[in-house]
Amino acid sequence: MGGRSIVDFDEEASNPLLGRVNPNRESHEDSETEKIGSSASSGATALVVFSTLISVLGSYVFGTAVGFSSPAQSGIIVDLGLSLAEYSLFGSIWTIGAMLGAIMSGKIADIFGRRATMGFSELFCLVGWTAISFSKSAWLLDIGRFSTGYGIGILSYVVPIYIAEITPKNLRGAFTAVNQLMICCGVSVMYVIGNFISWRTLALIGTIPCILQLLGLFFIPESPRWLAKIDKWKECENSLQRLRGDNANISQEAAEIKEYTELLKKLADTRMIDLFQRKHAHGLIVGVGLMVLQQFGGVNALAYYASAIFESSGFSSRTGSLAMVIIQVPMTILGTLLTDKSGRVPLLMISAAGACLGCFLTGLSFLLQDLQLWISSPLLALIGVLIFSGSFSLGMGGIPWVIMSEIFPINVKGLAGSLVTVVNWLGSWVISYSFNFLTKWISSEGTFFLFSIISGLTVIFVAKLVPETKGRTLEEIQASMGLFTRKN
Repeated sequence: MGGRSIVDFDEEASNPLLGRVNPNRESHEDSETEKIGSSASSGATALVVFSTLISVLGSYVFGTAVGFSSPAQSGIIVDLGLSLAEYSLFGSIWTIGAMLGAIMSGKIADIFGRRATMGFSELFCLVGWTAISFSKSAWLLDIGRFSTGYGIGILSYVVPIYIAEITPKNLRGAFTAVNQLMICCGVSVMYVIGNFISWRTLALIGTIPCILQLLGLFFIPESPRWLAKIDKWKECENSLQRLRGDNANISQEAAEIKEYTELLKKLADTRMIDLFQRKHAHGLIVGVGLMVLQQFGGVNALAYYASAIFESSGFSSRTGSLAMVIIQVPMTILGTLLTDKSGRVPLLMISAAGACLGCFLTGLSFLLQDLQLWISSPLLALIGVLIFSGSFSLGMGGIPWVIMSEIFPINVKGLAGSLVTVVNWLGSWVISYSFNFLTKWISSEGTFFLFSIISGLTVIFVAKLVPETKGRTLEEIQASMGLFTRKN
C-alpha cells in the first residue's frame, strides 16, 4: 500500500508542518531550495558509514547471543553438570532480560541520548559474556545470560533508531537494514566457530564486539534529531554538518528538523496511555503488527530448533544447519541492497510470501512422512526450511525494524519504540518456549501449516496497512502517519 494516509485538503493547507513536509505540494521556491540543498542528503559520507558500522556492532552482539546457545549446549551441560531443564533456563532467560531492557530502552535513549545508551547497553553485554566465560555454577551462568539479554534488549531499539536519525533519506533503508545483516553474521560466526572451540572461549570472543563498540562510540557524533529534541540547536547543526560533510548545504534539512521539533514541543508530554489515541493508531498498529507477525511466523522456532527439525524429518542436522547459514547471509545482503531500490513494502510482501511457501513445504514434508507416501520427504523439509530462511532474511528479518525506526515522531518515539520492542521480545519468548508443545498438541505438520497461514496473513497486512517510506524524510513519514488529528 502507498506511503501516506488520507488527509483532508483543508487540513494540509492549514497545517504548516504538513504543508512543508508533504513532497507532493512543493512550491517552485521550495523545489529550488531542495536542489541547492540536495548535496546534503544525496550520499553517505565516510562519517555516516563509520557511525553506522560502530552502531551495528551492537547488532552483531545480538547475533552472537542468539548463536551461542546451540554450539555451547553439550559443553556447558558436561562441564557444569546441568540438567536439560537447567540448560533450557539458561538458553531462554536472556529473552526475559531483553524484555526488561526493551521496556526501559526508549526512556533511557530519550534522556541520555542514542550514543550514551549504546555504551550503557554494551557494559551489560560485556559483563554478561565475562560472567558466562568464567562461571563455575548454574546461577552465575544465568546471571551472565540475563545481563547480556538486558543489554541486547536496549540495543535492539537504539541501534536502528540511531541509524535512521543520522542517514540521508535516500539511503536510510539500506543503512538501517544493516542491523539485520549484522545479527545474521553474528549468528553464523557463532555457529561455525562454535564447532571448533570451547564454550568458554566462545563466550570470551563474544566480548570483542562489545569492546570495539565502546571504544568506537567516542569517535561518532550524537543524533542531530535527539540534540534538537533537548534544545541543543548549535550542537544539532554541528552534528548534522559533520555527518553530511564540510561542504554540504544543510540549511534545508536543519530548518526542517528545527521546525518539526518546535512544533512537537507544543504538544503535551506523552504518557503511555497517549500512545493509544487515534492520531497514533496507524503507527502503533503497523509497528506492533509487524513485530507480532514477524515472530509468530515461526522464525525463532527454526532458529533455536533447526537441528531438531532436521533430525525429526530424517535429514542430517549438521548439513541442514550449514545450508541455512550459507543461504541466510547472501539473502540478507541482497535485502539490504534492495531496501532503498525496490522499497520496503514490495520486499516485505515477497519475503512473507516466501516464508509462507517455506513453512507450507516443511509442514507437507512431515505430513507425507506421517502418511508414508513419499520417501523423499526429508529433502522436501530441507527445501522448505531453506526457502523460509532465505525469504525471511530478504525482508521480514530486518525491514520491520527499519519501519519501526521511521514511523514514530520524536515526542513518542521512546515510548512507542519500547512498546514495539517489548512485543517483539515477548513474541520471541512465546514461540521459542511453546514450539515443542505445539508439535505435540497439533503435530509437526500442523505447527508449520499454522506458521504458513500467519505468513500468508502478513502479506495481506503489509498490502493494506504498511506505508511505503522509501525516499522520504522522517518528518514527511511521521506527518503522513496521522500525527495530527483530522478536521471534520
